Amino acid sequence: WRPELDQGFDAALDLQGLLKSALPVRAAKAGRKLGYHWQREGSWLFSQRVLPDKTSLHIVDQYVDVARAAGGEAHHAEFALRVDPDSSTRMNDLLRELGLSGKVVALNAGAGWASKRWPGTHFAELADLLRAESVSCLLIGAKGAADLEAAEEVSRHAKEPVPSALGRTSVKDLVALLDLCCAHVGGDTGSTHVMAALGRPAIGLYSITNPTRSCPYGQIDRCHYEPSGLDAISPRAVFRSVMEALS
Repeated sequence: WRPELDQGFDAALDLQGLLKSALPVRAAKAGRKLGYHWQREGSWLFSQRVLPDKTSLHIVDQYVDVARAAGGEAHHAEFALRVDPDSSTRMNDLLRELGLSGKVVALNAGAGWASKRWPGTHFAELADLLRAESVSCLLIGAKGAADLEAAEEVSRHAKEPVPSALGRTSVKDLVALLDLCCAHVGGDTGSTHVMAALGRPAIGLYSITNPTRSCPYGQIDRCHYEPSGLDAISPRAVFRSVMEALS
């Protein structure tokens, strides 16, 4: 695959630092070619590495540093994530179909790595605690075997089954669904960061990754970090964070 970029550009930015992101930068007719400082797979051959500002601890702020190096004016990231109206209608219908109304908290029990998954029993206890406060929970995620297994474990251990939207959302639908939820609880996974990009409360659960670098952007105060393992993060502590966010 070779991208066709005939027009000229003032700058080309490689914010991933991999060969697949370096190739379009290489092909671009750009006056400047700048890249994220952690460059791999030979990507450094095609762009100038931009070292992060010493105050840029979060990975997103380090991306902003690249934009600033290209002449942009920004002090923090603004995602400007928009909700598709058709998706919003579908997701409202889905919530009604699942019998959910009022305050709904999205729970993502899955993650790309098993070591990034909070135990299903902990999610189940959290769902029980929230239900006692008249707050509903909704399981979200992909329809892959690992996500389905994680969600089934939550419902199996909860006092009542937790409604599930697994495998029923496109990317646009997921954005719309999260926009209808009042908070999100999950590990270092995609939906956590989508919720943060919407400017909504995202409670992050971290162990093997450093939340200072990769927490829901701008919400480090809502993160729980336990380097000894995610199972050491108590459901009651997460429950308190959710309730504080809702208040």
